[in-house]
Amino acid sequence: MKIGCPKEIKPQEFRVGMTPNAAREAVAHGHEVLVETGAGIGAGFSDADYQAAGARIAGTAEEVFDSSGMIVKVKEPQAVERARLREGQLLFTYLHLAPDPAQTKDLLASGVTAIAYETVTDDRGGLPLLAPMSEVAGRLAPQVGAWTLQKANGGRGVLMGGVPGVLPAKVLVIGGGVVGTHAAKISAGMGADVTVLDRSVNRLRYLDDVFGGQFKCGYADAATTIELARQADMIIGAVLIPGAAAPKLISRAQLKELKPGAALVDVAIDQGGCFETSRATTHQDPIYEVDGIMHYCVANMPGAVARTSTQALGNATLPFLLALADKGWKRACAEDRHLLAGLNTHAGKLTYAAVGTALGLPTISAAEALAI
Repeated sequence: MKIGCPKEIKPQEFRVGMTPNAAREAVAHGHEVLVETGAGIGAGFSDADYQAAGARIAGTAEEVFDSSGMIVKVKEPQAVERARLREGQLLFTYLHLAPDPAQTKDLLASGVTAIAYETVTDDRGGLPLLAPMSEVAGRLAPQVGAWTLQKANGGRGVLMGGVPGVLPAKVLVIGGGVVGTHAAKISAGMGADVTVLDRSVNRLRYLDDVFGGQFKCGYADAATTIELARQADMIIGAVLIPGAAAPKLISRAQLKELKPGAALVDVAIDQGGCFETSRATTHQDPIYEVDGIMHYCVANMPGAVARTSTQALGNATLPFLLALADKGWKRACAEDRHLLAGLNTHAGKLTYAAVGTALGLPTISAAEALAI
């Protein structure tokens, strides 16, 4: 199979869909790898690195899309990229379709077979291709939140760890999954007073057993959430419903109940955001203010640490990438129900129910798509 890796064009997206090591593995499996010139520069990989791995360098994105049977990316295809997709082509990347009707419409119109990293599953009920970026985003969230809290940036002017005689910042993490756990660990490591909320009692037991003493845990009912939000200097939104739009946890009306200058860090912004006032921002212009509350809602947070993120993502995606290339998507998905769970569109049909529910579109099952 010819595998194409274009350069990412979303603003301030410095990651790349394939590392040179991944390219080397694919070539060793008998596949041809075509990488757009400069695709890896943001992550610290030169064209020469890819050529040494056996890949061929393409001068333009058009060449990559036109001549490749499989496109491997990081972020969802932008409008100009979606126009280059075609039926019979395989797209393997993050999609986050639930809050993005325009992208969904274009993918369906193209007829492309699209497998989303964020809905591939594993035997433990996890999301193995989302997890590495969730780890990165979770660890970044307190870092960018601390910056947002600085007075010069519009925040409360509160230091995360305080100083002797001055209490530390209070950090509320809503969601105790991968993002929330890493956010809580780093926040606590910075010296903050941290509370994690979740609706899974089993998850709360796990967090208490493993991290007891580092941060507190509470049940995320509506009353407790807003009570603790009123006390917080920073609120990190870390909720996830796989493939679906994120629930809104704090309304605009409730912003007036928060501390002036408090920082909201919405790590769920790729899925529409978990605060009513969230809207996607970029690394170039990451924060904005609504009713005195500072919002950090960068939609590709891990892109800020592109080398670490690219390597972590590449480690996770490589076995699936090779399976798809070696076997073809139908056989690979037929043999692996977890990879089949990643199928979001095929031949003009939407194949992920949560996206259909969010956008009011008809769907077929992924199993039905295998028969088309």
